Amino acid sequence: MQQIVTADIGGTHARFAVAALDGNQVKVGEPVTLKTCEHVTFEDAWQQFRRCSGTNLPKHLAAAVAGPVAGNDLSLTNSQWRFNREQILGRLNLDSILLVNDLGAVAHALSAIDEDSLVGLAGPDDPLPAQGVVTVIGPGTGLGAALLVRRSRQDYDVIETEAGHMDFAALDAVEDRIVGELRKTFRRVSVERLVSGPGLRNIYDVLGRFQGGQAMIGDDAELWSAALQGTDRLAAVALDRLCMCLGAVAGDLALAQGASAVVVAGGVGRRLQERLCKSGFADRFIAKGRFERRLAAMPVKLITYPEPGLLGAAVAFARRYRSD
Repeated sequence: MQQIVTADIGGTHARFAVAALDGNQVKVGEPVTLKTCEHVTFEDAWQQFRRCSGTNLPKHLAAAVAGPVAGNDLSLTNSQWRFNREQILGRLNLDSILLVNDLGAVAHALSAIDEDSLVGLAGPDDPLPAQGVVTVIGPGTGLGAALLVRRSRQDYDVIETEAGHMDFAALDAVEDRIVGELRKTFRRVSVERLVSGPGLRNIYDVLGRFQGGQAMIGDDAELWSAALQGTDRLAAVALDRLCMCLGAVAGDLALAQGASAVVVAGGVGRRLQERLCKSGFADRFIAKGRFERRLAAMPVKLITYPEPGLLGAAVAFARRYRSD
């Protein structure tokens, strides 16, 4: 049995755990969650995790990173952290390191969890197909996406993407105005400007300006709480619009990737579990004109497994070094 450190590094949180690998079996220990903004570098966060663990850490690291992982020098899309593979190996005295995209890690995790960790959001109540393409989309601090290409449960490929940075396509007059307003700030309005945790703030502020004044809730945590609890009408309307946009984008990706199923992940996805089923998410997902029937027949699931990024990074490590 081999032990490794597995990590899930996002724009807001960095999660660490020790995982045990035994053939095809991966068991992830109790995670430690740190705030990315409270640590200058990844190495600083690693040392904090080591202190929390109270013991020497394994010399192998598998990390899911919220950003592209090609090349030796990497950076988080929505954080100040920068990575250099060779420097991490040397500074942390590691024997091996594997970096994967964060949504790529979630796709890997789907090979190790069962259907009990998936709940239906739209479409038929069918299990994920044993063969074919599964689109994985994850709203969080940004918006991640990946493809899981299955030949069987254990025989698959993962294709990592940066689909969250595609241009957002407005579908009605309200979204036309939202995009127009956001373009004044961002010039180019990508999907994750609306479909992400910060997307709620962007939508809420613009809707407030539509009403002839400033939106009243300034704190992001308070905004999310008011939106989810329905204590502020404008916040609730903004959240419904975010859910609609997520449905539309998920449907677009499913069409573009030739998917036969979709899995929603990410911290925002989990927070929206109850809301998505009551919102316009499903209607927007299938609203694809001549392909509406195809989208309506596609299962759309939410992953409820508590730390799929940690599990998936460890699964990717086990798969890589087992094949080697």
